[in-house]
Amino acid sequence: HLVRPLADLLGIDDVLATRWTQADGAFTGRVDGDVVWGPGKRDAVLRWCAEHDVDPAGCWAYSDSYYDSSLLDLVGQPVAVNPDARLAATAALNGWPIRSLDKPDGVPTMGGLELQDLFRPFLRPELIPNADVTVSGLEYIPREGGAIIVGNHRSYFDPAVMITTVAKSGRNGRYLGKKEVFDIPVIGPLLQAGGGIRVDRGTSDEGAFDAAAAAVRGGDVVVMFPQGTIPRGQAFFDPVLKGRWGAARLAAMTRAPVIPVGLWGTDEVWPRSAALPSFNLQDQPKVTATVGPPVDLKYRSVERDTERIMHALSALLPERARQPYDPTPEELARTFPAGKADDLGFTDR
Repeated sequence: HLVRPLADLLGIDDVLATRWTQADGAFTGRVDGDVVWGPGKRDAVLRWCAEHDVDPAGCWAYSDSYYDSSLLDLVGQPVAVNPDARLAATAALNGWPIRSLDKPDGVPTMGGLELQDLFRPFLRPELIPNADVTVSGLEYIPREGGAIIVGNHRSYFDPAVMITTVAKSGRNGRYLGKKEVFDIPVIGPLLQAGGGIRVDRGTSDEGAFDAAAAAVRGGDVVVMFPQGTIPRGQAFFDPVLKGRWGAARLAAMTRAPVIPVGLWGTDEVWPRSAALPSFNLQDQPKVTATVGPPVDLKYRSVERDTERIMHALSALLPERARQPYDPTPEELARTFPAGKADDLGFTDR
């Protein structure tokens, strides 16, 4: 009475459901036949398969409940969808596929929790051993709903600070990263499992942009560095930050708030010239992550909105970052990958 009309609209051939008796045009509250629940679902499917000469091994079944485990075990293609904790454990033990419709593809969950949820207690700025990280302004990161978090890019250490900052706010982030990082063994799969979005910087990569837009519309936080890469040479010290228009375009499409995070001091932990970060545990470099209010965008021009985003980031940095600066040859060399600065003559000035 309730399921059949929907099944007809969807073009479904048959329905197996608990039936209720009626009297005088009203339901009596009594069951007509077997209860199709738990093992009763399995039994109903077995009877239907026998009547229609269908092999259950060739069938698919989907459920979110542990009480349907017997049904899932019956068919050849079981799928746990947004499973409860017990079904998630059962699916993992049996090797059944798990689909989480509220998470991006490739993000595994356990009882509705993803890796970022499980590791959040350990993803805290104060637990970073080789830097003294201070985070402020977390109240500007929305507690729920889609948002775009942007940061300036000064160091290979920036992602670590951004990840712990977002985690401290209680949100999970979908981090945009260059495809080369996703190809690294161990690291790449971990990024994918965390909901990372692979970006091919050599192309327009509309697929990555569509994935980011879908994540924001789905209520997720997308994290990106509008500069795209760490500036080199004199550009590293430029008081005017220059960015690409991806964040502005994403904001225009989704109308999600753009939350700026000004990062400072990360280059003292891991400059571009170093293959590995420093681990000076006695005198840790001081790093700040300052979260600001949503950027006031106009949505008329991605170029102008990009300028607004970069201006908001610059305003969160120390005053000296907004002043012209004449770097020393050694400071310039630190902005290049190891061995590149000598080739360009920076260390000889």
